[in-house]
Amino acid sequence: MKAKSRFVFGFLALGLLVGSFPLSAQKDRRDAPGRETVAKPLSEKERREREKKLRKELEAPYRKWLNEDVAYIITDEERAAWKKLQTAEEMEQFVEQFWLRRDPTPDTAENEFKEEHYRRIAYANERFASGIPGWKTDRGRIYITFGPPDEIESHPSGGSYVRPWEEGGGTTSTYPFEIWRYRWIEGVGSDILIEFVDPTMTGEYRMTMDPSEKDALLYVPNAGLTMLEEMGLASKADRFSRTDGTRLGTGNMPLPHRMNQFERLRIYADLQKAPPIKFRDLEAVVTSNIKFNLLPMKARADFIKMTNSTILSNITLQFDRKDLQFEDKNGVSRAIVNIYGRITSMTRRPVNVFEDVVTVEVPTALLGEGIKGSSIYQKSIPLAPGTYRLNVVAKDVVGGNMNNYEMALRVPAYDDEEFGMSSLILADLIEKVPTRSIGTGQFVIGTSKVRPRIDEVFRRGEKMGIYLQLYNFAVDQTTKKPDAVIEYEVVKTGDNTKIFEFTEHLDSIEGASPTQTVIEKVLPLQNLEPGQYTLRMRITDKVRNETLTPEATFTVL
Repeated sequence: MKAKSRFVFGFLALGLLVGSFPLSAQKDRRDAPGRETVAKPLSEKERREREKKLRKELEAPYRKWLNEDVAYIITDEERAAWKKLQTAEEMEQFVEQFWLRRDPTPDTAENEFKEEHYRRIAYANERFASGIPGWKTDRGRIYITFGPPDEIESHPSGGSYVRPWEEGGGTTSTYPFEIWRYRWIEGVGSDILIEFVDPTMTGEYRMTMDPSEKDALLYVPNAGLTMLEEMGLASKADRFSRTDGTRLGTGNMPLPHRMNQFERLRIYADLQKAPPIKFRDLEAVVTSNIKFNLLPMKARADFIKMTNSTILSNITLQFDRKDLQFEDKNGVSRAIVNIYGRITSMTRRPVNVFEDVVTVEVPTALLGEGIKGSSIYQKSIPLAPGTYRLNVVAKDVVGGNMNNYEMALRVPAYDDEEFGMSSLILADLIEKVPTRSIGTGQFVIGTSKVRPRIDEVFRRGEKMGIYLQLYNFAVDQTTKKPDAVIEYEVVKTGDNTKIFEFTEHLDSIEGASPTQTVIEKVLPLQNLEPGQYTLRMRITDKVRNETLTPEATFTVL
């Protein structure tokens, strides 16, 4: 019986084995053109498992990019958007847009931000590695996020250390440590000190909020005492009962503001997040390419020399009050305009950002008369000579109207050996300021308040101010004085009819000097007929035999 069973089993197995060859050989012959294979539908669980597996396969090439390359600079919003991507094409496009959003020169092939970012990663891996890659260390994270510090105080071997007074003074021995100083970090503050300590002596520095963490004698009784402890005014044991998160031996001595526990905690937290933007809606408008003018605004820029490398750029904006929306509260009507301005190089690299709020208040009972005037705002920004783009977005908070304004700033270059001048400013107000206000406040240039008339339109009853600075008159070697003449001429635009002319010598101008001379004049307009005029000036340096010819047009109503 057993033999028979073995025979039958062997026969069946052989039949199946032999039969398999004809099936394979005749596959093409048996597959008729009209037949198709119907796959069994996937269950919900199988579908989810397949999607999960597919997503892992898609994410694999980008996992390093997300978790290493951009781990410190990707925002929470971008990370959340990444998690919603489904296809490799979407991920690839996301990466491209991620770098494009940060490119300071989007109109060029190079992306300077991306190149600098990967340079920082390479530098961190080379300089800060200590058993773990340099980009993972605290020093690597700060370096990649904020770039190289302005100053570094390095103690790579630790050893004897004289504490600064805010840490209690006295001499102690320390672990290896570094203090990085940043003059300015946007969103964090100015004069930021970041301390890294290597308490394990392995080269792995970690960021600390406690300046006493570097003290190697902290837990050694009666060793490494501070000045107060040496004088018996404090006990070393008191360090361990402090409630400010430090082990400083300063006793009850007051500490500077940056040593305050809440200030240290704020800085530590701010170093972990992206710099904030004050007016996010206005900043978004600046970065877009849409230009609109729902809130009428006039703008101009004037340039005053401070040094050869620094030019004071006065940006003045004017809003007609009739274009603003006022809100009545307790008998006072108030209009509020938020201003966001950004100055960039011609390649769109950010140079300066300013934000301000302009408020106009008028008694509600006098609103009808109050809206007839205009409100002027000015921002003074020191810039290096060159050409820049200025983008200004203004938003009427009450009415919601906005204006996105763009203009070029051509900041002139000056040389100590060349005869030069500032912008010619036609003003509706020129007056001296108190001593305490010299050089500070809106419209102040040196010792004078000069308020430009942006549209250069005056009424006959007004007086027009003329402001100009002249630089580098040559000195006559015989008299040891400059020799120059300033000529003024007002002509009617169109027919060049001469209306007014005046000439003065440089000696007659109060405070005139070879290096800088300030011209401040006031021209009454009551005798001028309504129309458009041109002010022409001619400044002749007789020693150099050179002439400057500034001019400006204005209208009299």
